[in-house]
Amino acid sequence: MEHLLFLAHRIPYPPTKGDKVRSYNLLKYLAARYRVHLGAFIDDAADLGHRDALRGLCEDCYLPRLDTRLARMRSLSGLFSGAPLTLPYYASAGMRRWVAGVLGAGTVRKAVVFSSCMAQYVPAADGLRRVVDLVDVDSDKWRQYAARQPWPYSAIYRREGRTLLGYEREIASGFDATVLVSAAEADLFRRLAPEAAGKVWHANNGVDSDYFSPERAYEDPYAGAKRVLVFTGAMDYRPNVDAVVWFARDIFPAIRRAEPDAAFCIVGARPAAEVTRLAQLPGVRVTGTVPDVRPFLAHAKVAVAPLRMARGVQNKVLEAMAMAMPVLASPQAMEGIDAQVGTEVLVADGEDEYARTALHLLRHDGAAAIGRAGRARVLASYGWEGSLGAFERLLGEGEKASAQRRPAPASRDALYAGRLAS
Repeated sequence: MEHLLFLAHRIPYPPTKGDKVRSYNLLKYLAARYRVHLGAFIDDAADLGHRDALRGLCEDCYLPRLDTRLARMRSLSGLFSGAPLTLPYYASAGMRRWVAGVLGAGTVRKAVVFSSCMAQYVPAADGLRRVVDLVDVDSDKWRQYAARQPWPYSAIYRREGRTLLGYEREIASGFDATVLVSAAEADLFRRLAPEAAGKVWHANNGVDSDYFSPERAYEDPYAGAKRVLVFTGAMDYRPNVDAVVWFARDIFPAIRRAEPDAAFCIVGARPAAEVTRLAQLPGVRVTGTVPDVRPFLAHAKVAVAPLRMARGVQNKVLEAMAMAMPVLASPQAMEGIDAQVGTEVLVADGEDEYARTALHLLRHDGAAAIGRAGRARVLASYGWEGSLGAFERLLGEGEKASAQRRPAPASRDALYAGRLAS
């Protein structure tokens, strides 16, 4: 088997949030075909115990701890150098030395970089094929943040969007291939980086539809409440925070007036203070970390995804669809997902339309048909193996997968045990 360098800005295990779901599945796919040298940062002390699991999957690993407080201070140097703040945030002399050592050994001829900030560690070299998975157009995400923040944050975020786009374009021009998470995201990046349009591709996210299955038995976490709208997601992530605050304060009260027994449950780890305060509102529940999101999906009536700031593919939407849960999403949350609006998922834009559509779903049994059609769409279009085949093609023929492939670090149920909402 050939050797391959894989870099990620965050340890790709366990798959407890959106980027780690993709990076873990990509790592697992590559490790079945290459001898992977993994370099990634650990930015959460809870992840320190997962290093051994990855060492069993990879040829070797370098997994240094990232002190987020020091990283924030270090990122300010970008204001003076003209670089995007993201680059010095992830700058590490240790990572640079380790990558130089791996490449200097002469056995690695292919590299996959997960997220733009890690491209700084893989310079162009003769005989080295480089593929970057940008996942989302992060620069556009910063532009969206700027539109919803007061000064001076709006100015800082606007600058980050501008400078990061410049760096994304530089990467795309220099690397052999650039991958985005959906066709829509790839089309956007081609428009923003026309000079590299011919080297831009996409690989859809997937979902484990056997694990996220409505056929399993789940204990009811709602104590028998029937009209539950649920949102799942990491609740320290700015777009998720904005979404649930908007829904709870500007949409849900109208639903509650029409259906007094309606409930809104916010399921996700590390809720920000403004999310925690939502629990004071009638009918709103904030769970914080949960061991398993599936019961909250299985026993809800509707899964909502009212994101106003979004890029790429929302795993929360795919997971709810896989659970045959009727999904009511904003247009932004559906941009990267190929599903038939009206039969496989419902979309609403604005407070009034969202409230009306949610009430329709709460009141009519026909919503179940939407859930079944949504699961059928996931089964047909969102499997990991088929999506990630793009990376093998972009990396070149390479060595065929060995008959003795490395095992995954844990069984699926063990892997997802203790899974946080992502």
